Amino acid sequence: MKLTHHLDDATLVRYAAGDLDEAFTVIVASHIAMCPQCQKASHNAEELGGQLLEAAEEVAVEQDAFAKLMGAIDDQNKANFDGVDAQNVHPFPKRRAKIAGDVPLPLQRFLGTQVADIEWKKVAPGISKHDIVLDKDVPSSLYLLNIAEGQAVPEHGHGGMEMTLILSGAYNDRFGRFGPGDIADLDEHVEHQPIVEPGGGPCICLVATEKPTKFKGIIERLLQPIIGI
Repeated sequence: MKLTHHLDDATLVRYAAGDLDEAFTVIVASHIAMCPQCQKASHNAEELGGQLLEAAEEVAVEQDAFAKLMGAIDDQNKANFDGVDAQNVHPFPKRRAKIAGDVPLPLQRFLGTQVADIEWKKVAPGISKHDIVLDKDVPSSLYLLNIAEGQAVPEHGHGGMEMTLILSGAYNDRFGRFGPGDIADLDEHVEHQPIVEPGGGPCICLVATEKPTKFKGIIERLLQPIIGI
């Protein structure tokens, strides 16, 4: 798999620092699981963060601060895993982890291992959607789109940060061709119109959005509450 489009350096730094919410953490981790180049860049960002911590000036803390921190972490972990079968919980992947199926490991606890098993809801001609329910209440959204070959997504911009990771198929827009493993790491200043390549089957992609899409056409804007993207 030859990837052309990768994560922005600023995104990798935020991911390494734990500064992304769950929706964007999942999509970034999914791309990293598919991309050796970003695996290495993520590792470098983590190492840089460690070096900065070592160089930081020491600050005195309360004597029992560590015990309080560990207690808070234990309480949060218990809240996160109450009622969950631990055998079915998949952590974010170690680099170069081998997985079964065609779903990236960070997504498997939400979707299972096979793209073919995903249930779709038709939201527009040629476009189906699968909403992903996250573990935490976050303002961002995470969902899958299944877009028919030859289908054009209406021209649009973004109300904030948006990332699109291609799982299968491919689309083209003003930034080039996006195939399996490629990620579009976009912000509110970008407008584009993805068009799925004909002959290669539908384009299935994972999308994380900070705010709803800003469609340019009046019809698309009127239908947006129904489409839900």
